[in-house]
Amino acid sequence: MAPTTPSLSTLLPPLICGTATFNDQYNPDPYKLPTTDIVHRALSLGVRAFDTSPYYGPAELLLGNALDTPFVKNYIARRDYFLLTKVGRISGSEFDYSASWVRKSVTRSLERLRTEYLDVVYCHDVEFVSPEEVLTAVTELRRIRDESNSIKYVGISGYPVVTLCELAEMILEKTGEPLDIVMSYANFTLQNTRLSSLALPRLKKAGVDVVPNASVLGMGLLRHAGVPQGAQGDWHPSPNELRSAAKAASEWCAARSDKIEKVAIRFAIETWMREGAAVGSKGDPASGIPWKRETIEQFGGTKLGVSVIGVSKIEELDETMRVWRSILDGLENGEEIALESNRGMGERLWSLKRQEEVGKLARGIRKVMGAWIDYAWQSPPPGFVHKKTALKTPEQLPTPAPSPSPVPFEDLERTSDEEE
Repeated sequence: MAPTTPSLSTLLPPLICGTATFNDQYNPDPYKLPTTDIVHRALSLGVRAFDTSPYYGPAELLLGNALDTPFVKNYIARRDYFLLTKVGRISGSEFDYSASWVRKSVTRSLERLRTEYLDVVYCHDVEFVSPEEVLTAVTELRRIRDESNSIKYVGISGYPVVTLCELAEMILEKTGEPLDIVMSYANFTLQNTRLSSLALPRLKKAGVDVVPNASVLGMGLLRHAGVPQGAQGDWHPSPNELRSAAKAASEWCAARSDKIEKVAIRFAIETWMREGAAVGSKGDPASGIPWKRETIEQFGGTKLGVSVIGVSKIEELDETMRVWRSILDGLENGEEIALESNRGMGERLWSLKRQEEVGKLARGIRKVMGAWIDYAWQSPPPGFVHKKTALKTPEQLPTPAPSPSPVPFEDLERTSDEEE
């Protein structure tokens, strides 16, 4: 089997909007979230990639509903945005990586997302199953890719970076074809940078094309409010001692008139943009030039490390996009983009100043967290029991109500001294 051409790294946008928050892990009732507005707002701000999963409760349905509207159909062609989803994980303790389930899951995702093809399909949380099961699922995904064109690129996702490396190496050895993409989460943050220090050299050697960094707040660990709790209660896998260290770091940051999440978001995105460039991408960078298809060539032509961001509110999205664009303003050729997008030279100077401030704060936060720096919790957790799931028809989720047809959003206004 030959890999898909062109390579994913030449096409994928370096900023991906994640939808794990469209789930009752992070929110009491995901159906009450403004999910359609979030997706439309993201598109209007230039975001051109969305990550989801059947495991994220109604997320696929909510995303599909948001995309199946006159606003999207009239203004944004399907070829201009990327859909990334997953197979294999069914519930907290249920996994099925069989070829039959992979086929069924892909068909269901196509229906839920209301699309004829999926740009990327990952095997979800690969550390919970055997390497043989992962190989079976990857092989089936590639067969679907080659025979039906309903999948473009194939990858794996999970938490333990060593496991991700071992599987990427095994798949290359067994099949002669490297994975297109390997997504890690909560492994390049203020608290944990193992994705760079441990995984990056091995994944590059295994021929992996793109490595997105997800959960830049460590699934909500690095927030002044602490870990999130939705309808599922306290599900976060971090030990109490790590939470205490994160709280102490948050208080240290607050004493310096800043918020730990603001520092954490900028640190992770900005640093991974550089350190992850070798396994980054050249797609539309969403720099803020209104309604224009952009390319990395505007920033010198080099790849940018890919980040996945998740939000539950329009305000969170707007804030994250301000941070993202400020980071771009600080890059080589950032001055030209700042001017073309009507942000001005002052924005670049502010970005460079903020970059220095965040660097100092990040060093202080990491010092406060002490021995918990680069700590990684066990996944699967101790005592985990894997339920083998027979092929079955999944429980039908409620269908979201149709959304009204919106009009394009107005551009954001921002002054050069506006706080992140």
